[in-house]
This record gives sequence, structure tokens and C-alpha cells, in this order.
Amino acid sequence: MSAFQMLRDAGVVGSFILLVGIGTLAIILERSQAYFIKFKMDENEFFQKIKALLLKGQYEEAISVCKENETKPLAKSFRKIIEKADQSDDAIFQAHDIALSENIPLYHQRLHYLSMLANVATLLGLLGTIHGLILSFQAVAQADPSMKQALLAQGISVSMYTTALGLAVAIPAMIGYSLLMSKQTHLVDQMSEKSAKLVEILTGVHTEGFQKEQVYSMQPPAAHMRTQ
Repeated sequence: MSAFQMLRDAGVVGSFILLVGIGTLAIILERSQAYFIKFKMDENEFFQKIKALLLKGQYEEAISVCKENETKPLAKSFRKIIEKADQSDDAIFQAHDIALSENIPLYHQRLHYLSMLANVATLLGLLGTIHGLILSFQAVAQADPSMKQALLAQGISVSMYTTALGLAVAIPAMIGYSLLMSKQTHLVDQMSEKSAKLVEILTGVHTEGFQKEQVYSMQPPAAHMRTQ
């Protein structure tokens, strides 16, 4: 049996499941392209390169490296933080928070729809199953005896085909969601970790060593008053 005939026999519900399947495929392809091509970079190598430049005081060069990777959320986050390197520690921490709030959502875009579409496909398959059973019961109860067999077969076909189509869309959607979610989690964790280490480097540059006079009093402790 051809796929076209299967979709035709599945009826209106089958058409809706097909639309859900197209949307699912589009999201999987778009997010895969983003995670594995557009956002792809060696986070450790990039961080070490930026770190080496900062420790040498080459802040402009570090910003230039970030600009060269401006399509990568991690580089965009680093650039926003480094641009505040000449300001106070509080400004650097604030830049860190803003950078994460602006760039982490780039990893989250549209992925949550996959889980929703998987559930919708399953529910549409169930709806088609119920619709097919209703058609079958109507054929048994109301149809002309000469037409009962054909109508009964049609109802069963609608029931089975919509169930199969719903599962055919839901299963790949859930697999794709799980794999892409794992990649998303990795990217977000890397951004959070590397950005925190970057802030540590920049604020460490601002921290002066403790002076002995600031920590310990140079004067000997006052003698305790003797009790009378």
C-alpha cells in the first residue's frame, strides 16, 4: 500500500498528523543545524585563547577574537563581559548576568515545541482511533447489510492508519527531542562554566594583594584591664 493511499484512508485526522510531522521535521533540522553547525566551536580552545590574551593585558585583541566568532553565543557572551573589563567588579558581574540572559535563550529556541508536537501526534492518533471505531459501530448498527462489510473495513482502516501515523510522528519527535536536549544542556553548561571562569580572571586582575597593615594591626594588643 502506498503512503498516499494510507494518508487518504486515514482521513482528515491523518492530514493533521501529517502537518504535525512536517513541523516536527522542520524543528529537528533547524535545531540540528544550529547546535552542530552554526554554534559549533571548541569551547576549551576558545577559552584558553581568550585567557592567554587577557593575562597579557591584550583586551582589544580578545574582543577581536570574539567578533570573529560573533555567530557563536559563547563568543557573544565573552565579548559583552570583556567590554566591561576596565570597570568595577560589580559592572563585570552585571555584564556576566546580562550576557547569559541574552545568549542562553538562543540555545532554547523552539526546542520545547518538539515535546509538544510529539504529544499532539499521539493524541491525534488516539482521536483517529476513536473516530474509526465510531464509523465501525455505525456501520454495524445502521448501514445496509450489503454495505456493512465495506463500511466496517473503512472504519477499521481509519482507526489503524491514524494510530500508526501518530506513532510514526511521535516516536522520532521524542528521540530527536532527547538527543537535541542533551546537546542543548551541554552547550548551556559550557557557557555558564566558561563565563564564570572569565569573570574570575577579570575580577582577579582587579584584586590587589592584601597588605599586612590592612589585615593585622601593627600595634600590640592592648593589655587587658586587671580586675580589682
